[in-house]
Amino acid sequence: MPAVANMLVAVSVGAVAVVLVAGIVNMARGGSPNLSQKLMRWRVGLQFLAILVIVAILWLRG
Repeated sequence: MPAVANMLVAVSVGAVAVVLVAGIVNMARGGSPNLSQKLMRWRVGLQFLAILVIVAILWLRG
């Protein structure tokens, strides 16, 4: 169980990091503001899911 939990946390935090970097790169290159906005919305949603995963794992571990 701990290995699966660690993997879930790593994947969820990694997904947030990937979307964050993609949004920053898009803004730095002067890309579409609509794409930047969409990426930042995805980041917020993924952060929410990552927090839920972390809290659930902590709760299950007692």
